[in-house]
Amino acid sequence: MNIDATTFLHGMLAIGAGLAAIGCIGGGVGTGVVSGKAVEAIARQPEAKGDIMSTMILGVAFSEITSLYALFISILLLFVKW
Repeated sequence: MNIDATTFLHGMLAIGAGLAAIGCIGGGVGTGVVSGKAVEAIARQPEAKGDIMSTMILGVAFSEITSLYALFISILLLFVKW
């Protein structure tokens, strides 16, 4: 069975896009971990709620931007003609 180069390239791009989309799972996991740890910290030290919340928001932002980068790469692989 012979596959021409263009078909092979498109297949590999689709597989790469799927693998890159797996990186979006990291945003959900990271946000969950950060939020859970922040709730635990607030339960232990309620007086530090403001500092904990600002640090949590920063952690969530970094977590979500990672998943957005993965989504962006996945979309590039699918829709940009190489």
